[in-house]
Parts: sequence; structure tokens; C-alpha cells
Amino acid sequence: MGIYQKKYDVIVIGAGHAGIEAALASARMGCKVLVLTIDLDKIGAMPCSPSIGGSAKGQLVKEIDALGGEMARIADQTAIQYKTLNTKKGPAVHATRTQNDKIRYHILMKSVLEKTPGLDVKQAMVESLFIENNRVQGIIDRTGFGYLADAVVIAAGTFLNGLVHIGSSHIEAGRAGEFAALSLPRHMKALGFELGRMKTGTPPRLDKKTIDFSRFVEQKPDEPQGPFSMFTRAIPLPQVSSFMGHTNERSRKIVVDNIEKSPLYSGAIKGVSARYCPSFEDKAMRFPDRISHHVILEAEGLDTDEIYASGLGNSLPVEIQLEFFRSVEGLETVEVMRPAYAIEYDYVNPLQLKPTLETKLIAGLFLAGQINGTSGYEEAAAQGMWAGINAACQVQKRPPFILDRSQAYMAVLVDDLITRGTREPYRMFTSRAEYRLMLREDNADLRLSEIGHSLGLIGHDKIQEIRDKRSQITSEIARLRSAVLKPTSEVNAHLQTLGTPAIDTGIHLDHLLKRAEVAYTDIVRLEESPAALSPQVAAQVEIEVKYEGYIKRQTDEIKKFRNLERMGIPDRFDYDKAHGLSNELKEKLKRIRPASLGQASRIDGMTPSAISALMIVLKKEGGLKAENKQS
Repeated sequence: MGIYQKKYDVIVIGAGHAGIEAALASARMGCKVLVLTIDLDKIGAMPCSPSIGGSAKGQLVKEIDALGGEMARIADQTAIQYKTLNTKKGPAVHATRTQNDKIRYHILMKSVLEKTPGLDVKQAMVESLFIENNRVQGIIDRTGFGYLADAVVIAAGTFLNGLVHIGSSHIEAGRAGEFAALSLPRHMKALGFELGRMKTGTPPRLDKKTIDFSRFVEQKPDEPQGPFSMFTRAIPLPQVSSFMGHTNERSRKIVVDNIEKSPLYSGAIKGVSARYCPSFEDKAMRFPDRISHHVILEAEGLDTDEIYASGLGNSLPVEIQLEFFRSVEGLETVEVMRPAYAIEYDYVNPLQLKPTLETKLIAGLFLAGQINGTSGYEEAAAQGMWAGINAACQVQKRPPFILDRSQAYMAVLVDDLITRGTREPYRMFTSRAEYRLMLREDNADLRLSEIGHSLGLIGHDKIQEIRDKRSQITSEIARLRSAVLKPTSEVNAHLQTLGTPAIDTGIHLDHLLKRAEVAYTDIVRLEESPAALSPQVAAQVEIEVKYEGYIKRQTDEIKKFRNLERMGIPDRFDYDKAHGLSNELKEKLKRIRPASLGQASRIDGMTPSAISALMIVLKKEGGLKAENKQS
């Protein structure tokens, strides 16, 4: 076996959204990094939706940006439509979503990787890992050539034993038209990893010239656009509309009449489907009384006629697909540029991972992205950054990077995976985050940028800017709490126009701002701030004041939560000594090996009385230890 003469600190397998963030994080922290990908022309590819963000996913993207990652920056540079979702609800669930030019996204991401100091990019298919004494030492590619490193991150996406389904046609592929990785999953299974099977899919791409857009409802982009990244100063690309239509009863009948030709229902597909992103076959069969479903048409880029048809995903034979698509009003003469398809692939049960995303079986081996059972670009990128930072920390002998559920959505994601596992493609939702009021999109920089700076991922100028922002917020809230507005006729006239009661005595400005009808801009009109605040600072001030009671209550809950999180459990603790626990719970505890009582409390089936029993035996055995996490 030939060995490359240059030794790396970290090798990243895969250059999708997880692999990119893992490689950039490690390299920016000062590691020598090698990225290996099957096809250099698919770095940062968007094989499914040409979009970034959305509900809960937008929060993940903002957090990646706040820590010094790349996804938000490239999303802004390639965005051709911005939308802020859930604006009729509270700020905890507001979420940014961009529609992106997918080719520009790939080209810019590839350029970023190639220009990053200390980072090499090579085209190769990894066949196996080089392991000594249960520690990874590097990888061996398909040609038998080896590369050495102290840590390896596998971010293989849907490529492990990938199998594409279109009707009765089954093609070994990681994505349509791309090789599947067949040897690596066999090797991992031989090492002792528990592998499962999952399924996802992608809708068709339709020819823009053959669509009657007048039969669809135009969805215009937001004006003005609010960028994803705190580093973005301008939006470079023109903005375009998307278009919404509906399927109909004929559409449903075509699919139901041909359901036996779907590999999803014929039994050909063994992988578990995503419950929250069903194919049209699933919609037709699971909701028989639903006559129509949304169809959303989005441009794949500014320089292509390919249209992404969200809502029309299926795995039927091509001739049935064409009949199905042409049943939709406005698509009567549509031409298909790429058919829809389903893909199933191997994943590794994430219960086999530590909180750092390092595997429990092999030291120095980290897993990130769909290999851990997740779905979505954003979930993958968040895990990639988490794994890449921890790989670098391990190589550099620094403390591990671990956030808790009160600090970030990405921490909720990781904790859910390693504590509860998943038997279906995991997707992030705001409902999964207990402390979502504290984990908003708008305060991601205030929550996480200091940590990014301590890791060397956020520069001095940017962190000083964020510190100044925090200082302005604190000063303005203090001013609102101390300043008193007097009941003049002009003041009451303005309050009347807002539809809020007049005042007959002086009122502190923060109390006035708590009224539902009053915005911070109204406060400024009534009594101008000594210094003009940026819209971002003003928004923070308004949220902090209006939701003060809720924020205080959640802060108190977080303090209680962290008390359990600080009670660490030794990795080799003997759970058989915990006589107050059922055998089932003991088996789960032995398998998961929770790092703290807090993590143990979130294991399925764990009760308050079981946690009390565990705490008693841990104290008796001298097992409890103080946890030291990022803050």
C-alpha cells in the first residue's frame, strides 16, 4: 500500500454541506486538513431543494454563521429569493429562507475550500479506514493508496450503499448519476457499527419553457431582504418569484391507480421514509380525503431553465410521472428535464456517538450529517461544524466543544441524536427546542460569537462589533427603564392613533413598550433616543423588553436544567449497582453512556424517580463529577 508523504491532522470524507463545514472549521482552527470527495464538480451540491433555511433550519444556519461557519455567507452570495417565515407568530419562530442559484452555490463553496490555507481538496473514493489499537490513523482509497491523519470525519451523505429507485429500475448511486460508496459501509459494519437503512427523495426538474405560469399564484420575494450572515453587507443577485399551484383529484387518481408500480409500496424500498417530508405516493395513500396538495415551482438558478417542483416528489416509472405532472393545471404540456426519484442509503445508529460526535467504537473517528440519520442541508452543516471543531480540539489537545440545549439549536440536534437515536430521517423543528424563546435567529450572534472567537473562527473586528452591539442593547434597555414619559396632549394624541389607552400619570418607557400596540419605533417618536440605533439593535431592545417576563421564566428553567447538566457521570460507571432502576433502563444507560444526569434524564423511559435513584447511587459511589462545557 502506498502512503502519501504528507500527514494531515484531519481528513474529511465527503464535500457536501456537512463535509464543507467540518473541513473549514478544522482548517480555520489551524489544522492541516484533507477533503476527499468522489467528484470535485459536486462540492456543495444541492441535490434536492435549491434553498437554505426555513423553520428551525434558519436558526441552525444563523448559529453556524455566529460560530464562524460558511453556509450563511454563501447563501447570501447566491440568494435569488428571500422569505421570512412565521412572521405572524412570535420572534422565537421567525425563520429566514433563501432560494438559491445552485450552480453559483457549488462554485463559490468549491472556491472557498480551495483558497482556505492548510486545506487540500482531492478527488478519491474511500474504501476503508486505517485503524490501530481502536484508533483511526487514516484512510485507504479505492486504488489502495493511503492518507494518514490523527482524526477522520465521515460526512458521506446518501452515498453509503446508495440505491436510486425510479419505478422498477434500481440504480446503485449516491445521487442520480453519481457513484455509490459500497465498500466503506461494509468495512464499518465489519468494525462493529450498527447500520440501518433510510429513504429520501427529490422532486422532478421541469422545463421552464413548457410551464404556463399564469395558472399559478406568484410568490414575490421579501422587500427589503434581510441577509443570513452577519458578515453580509450587500445582496449581489437579482431576486425572482416562485409560483404556487395545486394538484387535483385526477392527479391523485393517477398515482393511486399505479401505486403497485411505486417501489415505496411494492416493497422494493426497505429504508424508512421521512415522516415530515412525504412523497406524493404517501400523501395520496395516507390522506385519501384530501383532494389537492400544494405545488411550488422554484427556479434552480438565474441561468438555467430547470424548475424545481416541490410537492411532486415520487418514485413512479417515468411514463407515469409524466402523466401525473401533466394533470396539474398549468403543467398540461410540461417537459421533464430530470425525473423525480427515491433514494435509500445506509446510516449509522447515532447512539454509537459521544457528545462530540466522535464514535464510541473508534477513537478519533467522527460522523456528521445524513450518516447520523438526519435529513436536510442545514442539519448536516451544523453537525459538520460540530464534528470539525471537535476533531481539531482533539488533535490540538484542547477541551471538547460541547454546547447544551439551552445554548443552541445545534446542541438540541446533537443531544437528540446521541441520547434518543432515530429510526427515521431526523428533521429539526422549533418544537424540539425547549428554550426556543432564548434561541432565536436574531440573537444567534450574541449567543455564540464569543465561543466562535475563542475557537479562532471569529476575528477580532467582528467580535468587537458584536460586543458593541451588546453594549448598546444593555444601555438602551437601562434608559427605557429609567426614563419617564409625561402625559402631555401630544403624547396622548399619538397613543390614541396607536389604539392604546392614554396615560394620566408619568410612565416608564419600558412599561409603555410592553403594550401590544406599541413598537420601539413609537417610543422613539415619543421620546427620541440619545443615539440612533441600528435596526438590529432596536429589534433586540424591543424583544428583550416585550418578552421580559417570559425570558425571566425561561432563564429560571435553564438554571434548573443546568444543575443536572453539571452533574457528570463517569464513562465507565457500573449501572448494575443502581438497584432502584429497571433492567431495561440499566441496559439503555449502558448502551448510551450519558455524560451527565441531564442527558440521562432525556433517555426514553427515564422517570423522575429513576433519576433520583441514579443520583443517590452516584453520590454513594462517588461517581458524580462537575461537567465543564462551553459557555
